[in-house]
Amino acid sequence: MTAPEGSRTYSRTYDAVIVGGGHNGLVAAAYLARAGRSVLVLERLDHTGGAAVSTRPFTGVDARLSRYSYLVSLLPPKIVQDLDLDFRLSTRTISSYTPTERGGRPTGLLVGGGEQRTREAFARLTGSEDEYRAWQRFYDMTGRVARRVFPTLTEPLPTRDALRRTIDDEEAWRVLFEEPIGVAVEERFADDLVRGVVLTDALIGTFADAHDPTLRQNRCFLYHVIGGGTGAWDVPVGGMGALTDALAGAARAAGAVIATGHQAVRIDTDGRTAEVTHRTAGGEGVATARHVLVNASPRELAALTGDTPPPPAEGAQLKVNMLLERLPRLRDSSVDPREAFAGTFHIAEGYGQLAAAYQRAAAGELPDAPPSEIYCHSLTDPTILGPDLAARGYQTLTLFGLHTPARLFEQDNDAVREELLKSALAQLDAHLAEPLADCLATDADGRPCLEARSPLDLERDLGLPGGNIFHRDLSWPHAQDGTGRWGVETRHTNVLLCGAGAVRGGGVSGVPGHNAAMAVLEAGKD
Repeated sequence: MTAPEGSRTYSRTYDAVIVGGGHNGLVAAAYLARAGRSVLVLERLDHTGGAAVSTRPFTGVDARLSRYSYLVSLLPPKIVQDLDLDFRLSTRTISSYTPTERGGRPTGLLVGGGEQRTREAFARLTGSEDEYRAWQRFYDMTGRVARRVFPTLTEPLPTRDALRRTIDDEEAWRVLFEEPIGVAVEERFADDLVRGVVLTDALIGTFADAHDPTLRQNRCFLYHVIGGGTGAWDVPVGGMGALTDALAGAARAAGAVIATGHQAVRIDTDGRTAEVTHRTAGGEGVATARHVLVNASPRELAALTGDTPPPPAEGAQLKVNMLLERLPRLRDSSVDPREAFAGTFHIAEGYGQLAAAYQRAAAGELPDAPPSEIYCHSLTDPTILGPDLAARGYQTLTLFGLHTPARLFEQDNDAVREELLKSALAQLDAHLAEPLADCLATDADGRPCLEARSPLDLERDLGLPGGNIFHRDLSWPHAQDGTGRWGVETRHTNVLLCGAGAVRGGGVSGVPGHNAAMAVLEAGKD
């Protein structure tokens, strides 16, 4: 809803009030409204989208970046089809490139561009085809798991035994669900760089060692390889904001009321009817509902209901957005930068480097060589650039740094952020034939087009607890004690959690929003 309506107070009774206008809240709103339910969405910011937004972060520069989240894998096509969304994804031509140095010369591993080319890249790096064959066997296994598990995400939660039967592969079950992923990586691969490329999917947004006995790294790995039934990570055409704009449009078209500038401050419920007190610039209001869906973190849910908060969450990433006048040349001249940056560009992510960075960060010290990954949206989807920038060859880069937990930033967020940014860019520069700084564009005020966000910045800007992009540790995609039928239930019968902290939450998927809507519709039938 536009700014003038931000001063209104909504006091009528609704079938559902949704707290938070991020993508999951909008998915739930669209499903419920299309089913004929009256829906009110309360969003504290002046816009919808949450972390899945596109913005122009650089003054006077016509580049619309996916500022926080940027790739899509876990969004089920079912949601896009059910809601008739005007939204599409574009496949990246290259999966990844990882630069390194062997025998005193720059080289690297390029995965993608066809099976033969990938096979040759492995042989060139490692001296044989053994690692490539191991790679094929390993990802054939994860592919089988993906095809069987992904469809279950929008169904009622299976039991652990039922999911195990669905997977029907005891080796895969052991590797992914029972023993630390580091065991499988070390048993199957010999090359340190190849091991590191495999392990990175277990660490995105997750602070853990390869052998962490809690298996939080396994849960992260699982969600990174099951998306779409293939594990592919695609680029949202038009930027991430194109998805949330489409969702908001679908919700409104179905009759949902979306009220921006409305911050929910309290939920009171007797299990049958709930009252949501919300605050605006003009005062407070109360909306009554049969169901309340909270598209926020479990910590925020507890604050709204007065329940005991969950254990503290902690994010562990450095997020950097950049705009370049041109892509930098690489020291490895055998690879075109347009191909190297077309997929995921791994930096300082050898297996040993990842372990060393984790150990230093766990000891409260900044990693000497912070690992990170870079994505170039504009190579796959140039529509996010203004016509002039696109014609001149400008490109966007997003850097996602690993093993930088929020605790490292607590004493001096600004200073630590700048130090880590400098170190991360130095690791990238080590593989470039020219400094990245020479390629950076400048904004209308002459400043480099570069912005960095620490976990503490993400907590401040988006309300992510501890800057954790998943709201808390990811869960297994099966039922456990107290998880409920859909994985969105809370101890309050008519209050549901529909954000990333729900079971089968995390990432830009819409799955918790879909599942919360299904829980409400089932309750209506009962």
